[in-house]
Amino acid sequence: MSETRIIIFAKAPQPGLAKTRLIPALGPEGAAALARRMLETTLERALGAQVGPVELRVTPAISDSAWRGIPIPDGVEVSAQGEGDLGARLARATQSGLELSPAVMLIGCDCPELDSTALRQAAQTLRGFDVVIHPTADGGYALLGLRRFHPRLFSDIPWSTSSVAHRTIQEVGVLQWSLQVAAMFNDIDEPADLSRVPAEWLS
Repeated sequence: MSETRIIIFAKAPQPGLAKTRLIPALGPEGAAALARRMLETTLERALGAQVGPVELRVTPAISDSAWRGIPIPDGVEVSAQGEGDLGARLARATQSGLELSPAVMLIGCDCPELDSTALRQAAQTLRGFDVVIHPTADGGYALLGLRRFHPRLFSDIPWSTSSVAHRTIQEVGVLQWSLQVAAMFNDIDEPADLSRVPAEWLS
């Protein structure tokens, strides 16, 4: 399988910083504990997929005290997300990732369904398509895989709305790139989503 770089976007799993929309249900400490579990699981699955390098793009920078005591597995490259809105940070990661690897997959830490098998399948899809996307039920995406870069995929996108995946797919069409829309998954963002979280993640 051709080498595909998995780029994971993550906030430091600290109370009041990560998964803040879950605080009404879990409290600041509980939300942070779940965020840490999801980060650890995502890193484990990305390494387990064995499709290429795994890069963790963090905010704040890894030197910040917010990351103290958070173990990062051996073999994971760590870099800062940097400044700008989400689109600017995703664009920067994609562009630099494609300078190092033939393909990249952008993911977060919010989707329990995005396991090693799904990551391998997405990487396989990128052998025949320019783009693969796993939309989420809330209108975003859990994974965006790319073999090519264009800034329009990340500019003027209404981030944190139900139109993110739709607009991204539209932009791929404008570029006339080949696209595979993969299975729809569910993110864990709101208290109502907690019913989809494995019970042991909340213990």
